[in-house]
Amino acid sequence: MEFFASASPGTEYALLEELRDLGFRGTRRIPGGVPFGGSLSDGAYACLHSRIAQRILCQLARFECPDEDALYAGALACEWMPHISPDTTIAVSAYTAESAVENSMYASVRVKDAIADQLREATGSRPDVDRDDPDVRVFLHLWRNRATLYLDLSGAPLFQRGYRRTGGEAPLKETLAAALLRMSGWDGQTPLIDPMCGSGTIAIEAALWATNSAPGILRERFGFERWASHDEETADGMRRLRGEARRKCRGARPRIIASDVDPDALEAAKENARVAGVRLTFREADVMKLQAGEGRFIVTNPPYDVRMEAEPRFFQQLGASLLKQRGCTATLLAGTPLVRKCIPLEPVRADRIRNGPLPCEVLTYRID
Repeated sequence: MEFFASASPGTEYALLEELRDLGFRGTRRIPGGVPFGGSLSDGAYACLHSRIAQRILCQLARFECPDEDALYAGALACEWMPHISPDTTIAVSAYTAESAVENSMYASVRVKDAIADQLREATGSRPDVDRDDPDVRVFLHLWRNRATLYLDLSGAPLFQRGYRRTGGEAPLKETLAAALLRMSGWDGQTPLIDPMCGSGTIAIEAALWATNSAPGILRERFGFERWASHDEETADGMRRLRGEARRKCRGARPRIIASDVDPDALEAAKENARVAGVRLTFREADVMKLQAGEGRFIVTNPPYDVRMEAEPRFFQQLGASLLKQRGCTATLLAGTPLVRKCIPLEPVRADRIRNGPLPCEVLTYRID
């Protein structure tokens, strides 16, 4: 089987490294994610263990698509019956670019019609559509008149770990926090601090990594566990994978500090860490009074809004504070060019990514 692990733009190489570390072969980096091969069990393993992937998609078919009739015929030729029955609900989404079929909504409707017609012909009934919580999610990628159809193994996006009970106004997605940690060069063993932790996502993801805790272990189920093809044999396989993941957790870990000047943010971080089952050191402190200590990693997502863009004093103070952290490595998710301008050091690494719709840089500094 062929799979595609999707990633936030700019984090594809971090995902490639992670999947190789997890033992997957035949991986390569392409815009938007990483393809890899394997069995359905391998796809399930990726859902359970990937910290960076947003979704794991299973490729069903690829075909030339010069017009809407070819799209319908190609979708109709797919074998939907093993995975979809009249009793399952479906949702179809599409991405189209540089193709004869330009409208992504219309393209998704044509695929949905093909699925419904195939099942109606075979069983006399058709599946219902549920856009919010379907049993089976289908995705069409149509680029330059070449169509690829996928089934989504993930169900809900993989950043929904299951531990977030509360968060700030715009919390950092768990998958992006995990990518940030890997891009920082952190080894999972060196002490780490997030001095602007908010609801604690970076620190919690660090603790999950350090203890080898599978990021998907709190998920009640993944998308493929709702497919018509999910039987007792595949259910037993998932029970084994979850059991193995729990046994691989380790207790040894470095000290990980979640610090913030906002006591309400710290309370949110404490609750999220409790649900995640990780132990952190919490500290109510101003980042301007940071005392990181030698050999420690600093990984953080500085706050950003239009008001701060107009008044750069905060970033100037942040730069002055970081300069005092001798012997540390600092990685910042910079949502504004002010971060680079206000830190009087040259980053040893700079990566362009997107945090949702916001273009950002991941800046890593060695502070000597």
